[in-house]
Amino acid sequence: MRVIRVLLAEDQHVIRSALAALLGLEEDLEIVATVESGEAALAAALVHRPDVAVLDIDMPGRLDGLAAAAELRTRLPACRALMLTAYGKPGHLRRALGAGVAGYVLKTAPPDELVAAIRKIAAGERVLDPSLAVTAWDLADNPLTPREADVLRLAASGADATDIAARLHLAAGTVRNYLTVIVTKLNARNRTDAVRIATEAGWI
Repeated sequence: MRVIRVLLAEDQHVIRSALAALLGLEEDLEIVATVESGEAALAAALVHRPDVAVLDIDMPGRLDGLAAAAELRTRLPACRALMLTAYGKPGHLRRALGAGVAGYVLKTAPPDELVAAIRKIAAGERVLDPSLAVTAWDLADNPLTPREADVLRLAASGADATDIAARLHLAAGTVRNYLTVIVTKLNARNRTDAVRIATEAGWI
C-alpha cells in the first residue's frame, strides 16, 4: 500500500488540529507537517517533500494559500496542491486554476470527500467541488492586473499610499494612480468600495 505524504496548512488551530486528527486515521495518509501560514507551508514542503499539500486559501501573511500553491508548483512540482476553503468564491477558483492547483474543495464537504480528493490528487487526477464548476465559467474575468491586485491587497490591509509604495518599491504618486485606475475599473465609489468588490469576487 502506497502511503501518501500530506502537508496541512490552516491558520485556525482548532480546524488544523481536527483535520490532522481526521486524516491521521487513514492508513494510507501520513501527515508530515501542519503549519499556519503560506510561508510556513512553502518552507515545510521544501523540507518534508509531501505528495499533497492541503492549503487553506485565506491565510495571513505575505503568501495566502493560492500564492503558496503557485510557489510550490514552481519550486516543488511533484507536490500537488489541494485548496480548502470555507467560501466558494468563484474568483478564488479562477485564481486556483490559474495557479495550477490539482483540487479545490469546500470545508463544508463531508470528511470522506476530502480524503477521497487527497487520494485522487495523489494519483494524478484533478478534483473540483461540483457546486462551483458552473459558477466559475460564468464569472467575469478579473479586470485587475497582478500589480493592481498587489496594490489593492495592501490597501485592504490598511496601508496608505506611502506604505504601499515602500513595500512595492514604487513612487507614492504611482500608487495613487494605481488606486484611481482600480476604482474606475471596478466601478467602485471609492477605495473602500473597490476593496469590498474585489474581496467578494475573490480577486484579492
